[in-house]
Amino acid sequence: MRLHELGPLPGAKRNRKRVGRGESSGQGKTAGRGHKGQKARSGGGTRPGFEGGQMPLQRRLPKRGFTNIFKKVHQVVGLEALNLFDDGETVNAFILALSGLIKNPNASVKLLANGELTKKLTVEVNAVSKAAVDKVKAAGGEVILVSPGHFTPMDQDEAAGSQMAPGADLGQPGSDFSA
Repeated sequence: MRLHELGPLPGAKRNRKRVGRGESSGQGKTAGRGHKGQKARSGGGTRPGFEGGQMPLQRRLPKRGFTNIFKKVHQVVGLEALNLFDDGETVNAFILALSGLIKNPNASVKLLANGELTKKLTVEVNAVSKAAVDKVKAAGGEVILVSPGHFTPMDQDEAAGSQMAPGADLGQPGSDFSA
């Protein structure tokens, strides 16, 4: 067998059924919809979950649970992941996003004590566990609590070490980084 001989198995691909194309086609006149009634009309039929007027299941069952609108959602980073940075480096949300450890540099970041830290780092996060603070201090570093999304474009420039023009912003139209 050669590459040009590859193809779908017999019966795997079927032609579309062309309805309403004359009586001799077998699908003419009513086009397979039968005679009259709701399902024969254009736009006819019932919505998903309709049970013919009987009280539907989603209304027969009681409501349950709630959504806590005050819930705090953090992007979690473990201590062991910070070992990829150099000694003495300052690690913040923007640096974590550049390295791929978190997705959104403007969302809240929480540091957890997963694993061991072998580098002396200054870590700027929005939340931290007590055990993580102890491990960072034991490694000779420090933890600074900051508010989420506090980085200015200039901070991002310095953090990334990039050679962007002064005043250029990552999200401004006309900059090299705008979508």
